[in-house]
Amino acid sequence: MSRFRPPPLLRYIAIRALISVFLLFGVTVMTFILTNLIPADPVQAALGELAAGDPQIVAQFRANAGLDKPLPVQYGLYLENLLHGDLGVSNQTRLPVAGELSKAFPATVELALVAMTFAVFIGIGMGLWAALRHNRIVDHIIRTVSLVGISIPTFWLGMVVFFVFFYQLGLLPGSGRLDPTVIPPPKITGLYTIDAVMAGQWGVALNALEHLVLPASTLALFTIGLLTRFTRSSVLEVLSADYIRAAKAKGLPPGTIIRDYVMRAALVPVLTMVGLTFGSLLSGTVLVEKIFSWHGLGEYAFMAATKLDLPAVMGVGLIVGFIYIGINFIVDLLYGFIDPRVRVQ
Repeated sequence: MSRFRPPPLLRYIAIRALISVFLLFGVTVMTFILTNLIPADPVQAALGELAAGDPQIVAQFRANAGLDKPLPVQYGLYLENLLHGDLGVSNQTRLPVAGELSKAFPATVELALVAMTFAVFIGIGMGLWAALRHNRIVDHIIRTVSLVGISIPTFWLGMVVFFVFFYQLGLLPGSGRLDPTVIPPPKITGLYTIDAVMAGQWGVALNALEHLVLPASTLALFTIGLLTRFTRSSVLEVLSADYIRAAKAKGLPPGTIIRDYVMRAALVPVLTMVGLTFGSLLSGTVLVEKIFSWHGLGEYAFMAATKLDLPAVMGVGLIVGFIYIGINFIVDLLYGFIDPRVRVQ
């Protein structure tokens, strides 16, 4: 009787999922270890100097927080709480970290999604156009524009955009996710644009989109330049392959060659860059969020780090680690769908 072998695609997904689980466990271990290596007293950070000077209060706090136990036991308690969705309580706000992250993270997701959507369509489109017009005037113009995009510091561009379009011209709102007089839509996803559309509040959705224009454009410019140059080089490499010359020799239409042969092969490395840049956006764009008063994950991470709020720092570290692992898992799956050869490796 022959032994059952799952289909290559199913086996590929199962292996990637198992690797992701081990990576998630590794993130929890590294987050716990690195946080405990910080040269600071969590008791003093949580209680303050006055209360930290009282031995009874300190002893009671250590017992309640489990800090009087060995590190392996502390990690076991930390992992148990994590499995129940408990990321601890912020030392500064005295509120659950999970609840605060649930408010900050959707703001960053909304900003990153809009910025990445523009960057992917514009960057990949410009990169493909430049490659198909190799060494022509269009190619030189696009290469120059992309070089400018990746050379301008994002924080400087954000300040210039804020000053010109909000302060000087008053064309677009420059701070916050909504106008102060606009009531946020009922929370469903935490993304104001989507929640407003789902609630039928079109005015709120339009106002949220207006607030997204400046910060999303600031973030998108660098990514557009990066994807343009990366797509151009990837497409040029594929265009020089033997099977592309063979397809042209057979008389296949240029559109078919570009769609079915060139883009399918060129998108595999481009996907890697898209995943990395999207993970970078989701993990928190601190300076852009500070400039535009966008109360997202980046601003929350900045406040937690400057105030030595260790539970909040650990929560942000976990979120960032989970983001990159999740995006890499999705990118790996897309590899398998785009290029069947990846499934059998």
